[in-house]
Amino acid sequence: MSAQLRSVWFWLSALALAILAVFLLYPLLNVLTGSFGGSSGRSGWAMLAGDPKYATAIVNTIVLGLAVTLTTTLIGVPLAYFTARFSFPGKGIVAVLPLVTLVIPEVIAAQTWLMMLGNNGFITRWLGAMGIDIPSFYGWPGLITVMTFTYYTYVYIGTLAAIRGFDVQLEEAAQSLGTSPARSRLNVMLPVVLPSVLASALLVFTLVVGNFATATILGSRVPLLSVLTYQAAVAEGGSDPVMQSTLASVSIALVMIVLFVQRWIVSRGRHEVTQGRGARAQSLRGLPGLVTGLLAGLLVIVSLLPLGSIVIGAFTVSRGPVMRWGEWTTVHVERLFRIAPDPVLNTLTYAAVATVIGITFSAIVSYLIVKKRTILTPALDYLTALPLALSGTIIGIGLLMSFNTGFLPLTGTASIIVLAYIVRRLPFGIRNASSTLYNIPNSIEEASISLGVPPVATFFKVVLPLMLPAIAAAAVLTWTTTVAELSASIIVYSGGRETMPIQIFKLIDSNLMASASAYGLVLVAVILIPILVATRIFRVDLFSSKS
Repeated sequence: MSAQLRSVWFWLSALALAILAVFLLYPLLNVLTGSFGGSSGRSGWAMLAGDPKYATAIVNTIVLGLAVTLTTTLIGVPLAYFTARFSFPGKGIVAVLPLVTLVIPEVIAAQTWLMMLGNNGFITRWLGAMGIDIPSFYGWPGLITVMTFTYYTYVYIGTLAAIRGFDVQLEEAAQSLGTSPARSRLNVMLPVVLPSVLASALLVFTLVVGNFATATILGSRVPLLSVLTYQAAVAEGGSDPVMQSTLASVSIALVMIVLFVQRWIVSRGRHEVTQGRGARAQSLRGLPGLVTGLLAGLLVIVSLLPLGSIVIGAFTVSRGPVMRWGEWTTVHVERLFRIAPDPVLNTLTYAAVATVIGITFSAIVSYLIVKKRTILTPALDYLTALPLALSGTIIGIGLLMSFNTGFLPLTGTASIIVLAYIVRRLPFGIRNASSTLYNIPNSIEEASISLGVPPVATFFKVVLPLMLPAIAAAAVLTWTTTVAELSASIIVYSGGRETMPIQIFKLIDSNLMASASAYGLVLVAVILIPILVATRIFRVDLFSSKS
């Protein structure tokens, strides 16, 4: 212990813990404790129990989470299986699925689906002209549809990795004993892959619980926990801090229960399988190959529809909320840069600052957790993963409650937006940097130190250069998700500091879809260009740390 106290790494860990305690743990504790007090003397839990609308919202949130988890699993698992085990026409286009998830922010996905199937959507109008009336897209149909096509990639990626990592020799051994191929997959492969499928599915459930953009835009007829939490935070008659804390605490409790179940399932379903030979993809020819290729292609096309819709909407003539489909103009994009460029500039500035600070902090903390373990690093490891269990709305509320006044008044400044970005995306940098550090032998550092290079200098001269590919990937992923962030920033922003997602959300709320599309087009470009530059020019593997 005395040797640790004399180490610079111990004090760096203590400093990192102090920073996390102030900007992450303190806001979270404020949210949790805020539900027990109020000027009326009534706790938020008593008000929650006394108003049936809150019980309805909780039940609706759970039902929506289960429904979307089911639909994403039904899509993601078969797609992953056929992609891993078979070759079929058009299989290469399935590789764009992870990119689709990154490129299309949730606020744009919800907006563009409305442009297609909303009350004034071009598909709705086209079908109406043919005498076909379709049900309203608002409410349950829109929520389940949009969230399914937003989140099914998580199940697809998790299942695909598990199937590709499965040793096919185990299946062959079962078949050599007389078991049919179908039964051998059911009895041998399924138990090994199932924990990954369940873990991915439970991740989808937590994302649905914390979803803000889609729930607010499409869920006006369905009371949901995330929407009521936001409304309590920004009510016109003044925010209700007790109720917002209570509702946020319920969301945290739901997510923590699901994460506990996830860990329990994974621990019980763990199978130790030595990495062996993966299955060779079988070629699907004739009708089976054609049908599989068409279904996979259709799925990707539907996933990409929002991108096409955003381009069409940005250049479509509109008169207020009325879109004049088939008539074209560039006025919306021109007006964006000529009259209202502030949201674009704010987004670029805040996201750039947050990415630089967040990645720098992540690289140092990852090094401390993986390479310089002390009695403090377990707590450091836990705290840096905590944002994964928190929705953006909860993070925004906690920061607003903690830094409105007092020792560090940040409310009304750009700093609180940047801080929300950093806290929200911290696990991205930690995960990428840590994955590389585990593969760097300690002997490299030891050799450098034995040659007289001090430990800190060794980190910068030896370890950091080896971490650069992972740091670059983390920076791109952090940037792309930060510029699209809405749920935390919309809670903490002040007038004049709107970002593009906030401006898009406000324009959608005013039913000005064409102007929202113009901002959406710029936002997609801001996300897509760094990804293309990183992957095509610098050959950065954005998914190297994903399993």
